[in-house]
Amino acid sequence: MKNIQVTIDPDLLSQIDNDEESKQNGRSAFLRKAVRFYLEQKRLKSIAEKYRHGYSQGLVSDNDLSHWEDEQVWPET
Repeated sequence: MKNIQVTIDPDLLSQIDNDEESKQNGRSAFLRKAVRFYLEQKRLKSIAEKYRHGYSQGLVSDNDLSHWEDEQVWPET
């Protein structure tokens, strides 16, 4: 791991220090977990936004799907 220096306002630092998980595992572990959580939420938000954007483009017309008709054949049993 790499040491870094971070500036945090006193009220936020007090909240971190008063958190039970921070007391058990230390500030560094607490902040690592918080950053991982933040980045994962940011990634999920980005994916959701891409879905919203894609679906907002409207439905494709039946003509756009005609080249897939041959793919719909069921295999013989």
